Amino acid sequence: MKHLIDPTDFTKEELDQVVALGLEIINNREKYREVLKFHKLATLFYEPSTRTRLSFTAAMMELGGNVLGFSDAASSSVSKGETVADTIRVVENFADIAAMRHPLEGAPLVASMHSRIPIINAGDGSHAHPTQTLTDLLTITRELGHIDGITIGFCGDLKFGRTVHSLIKALSRYKDVKVVLIAPDELKLPSYIKTDVCEKLGIPYREVRNLEDAIGDLDVLYMTRVQRERFLDEEEYERVKDSFVLDAAKMKLAKPTMAVLHPLPRVNEIATDVDPDPRAAYFRQTENGKFVRMALQYLLLQWQDDPQHAMPEHPEYFRDEKLRCTNVKCISTHEKVDPLFHEENGVVRCVYCDHKI
Repeated sequence: MKHLIDPTDFTKEELDQVVALGLEIINNREKYREVLKFHKLATLFYEPSTRTRLSFTAAMMELGGNVLGFSDAASSSVSKGETVADTIRVVENFADIAAMRHPLEGAPLVASMHSRIPIINAGDGSHAHPTQTLTDLLTITRELGHIDGITIGFCGDLKFGRTVHSLIKALSRYKDVKVVLIAPDELKLPSYIKTDVCEKLGIPYREVRNLEDAIGDLDVLYMTRVQRERFLDEEEYERVKDSFVLDAAKMKLAKPTMAVLHPLPRVNEIATDVDPDPRAAYFRQTENGKFVRMALQYLLLQWQDDPQHAMPEHPEYFRDEKLRCTNVKCISTHEKVDPLFHEENGVVRCVYCDHKI
């Protein structure tokens, strides 16, 4: 059984296959109009979502299938205390595939451990958002024609941005990718991502404090919102906020072929005077999300009984009843799950949320 919980669940070849099929669907939409007729997608959204939920829904409908589910935890049995494991055991009787968004990190992983249908992580807390990553890979491919060899800058909230974490993991599968990290000190990329992904897998990276210092070197600029609520000092936020806002003046410093991406929604981190610029790819990126989710759902159902497309094995995972994750946003601190951990370079982390123990 193949699930998509983290970008690293897919091999480089599988990632490329999803992107390639997404491109084929764009060019041959009629061919795929009823390929999933009589199939049903369950959208299990425990927190609000507009783009992701509608994108999954539109994707299944355009493939000829149907959609059921919920868009608010209050309207599901979770309000009565039902666990994620029990929810998926019920849902698998009514649907062929499920997409889950959950505020607790690791919830989709728990669902996949108990499911007889493919589970897609549609975002779990600030942990991972792998279908946004697939959207980003398809968008980069459409905008630039390639992924290998790009220099990509991530700007804004790199500490809590699950889209950033997921995309960096996926880019580690490609050749000669360079990363520039543009963020205030309060919102820098977590050290474990820099250590366990960038340094371990050989992705060159540098950190800068101003967008102007890096924009001229970039092939892709990935914008995220600098969140006022993340700052303890209001004066510090006011001092740094304009360094992480993209406007038409800063776009003049960029390459004529640079693509601007953003997972949306935006607030004020991209000025509206950037929208007419042909390099502004963020609304095209939204539509690409539908096509890549069409490809993903189709392939996961095709791979369901194919042993060549199994989940990766993790022999380093171990169970320890004496250890406890202290991350209050981890599923393991809210529901009874197997206490699973992994150790790397002497550091023990929770399997569900990657939190350091």
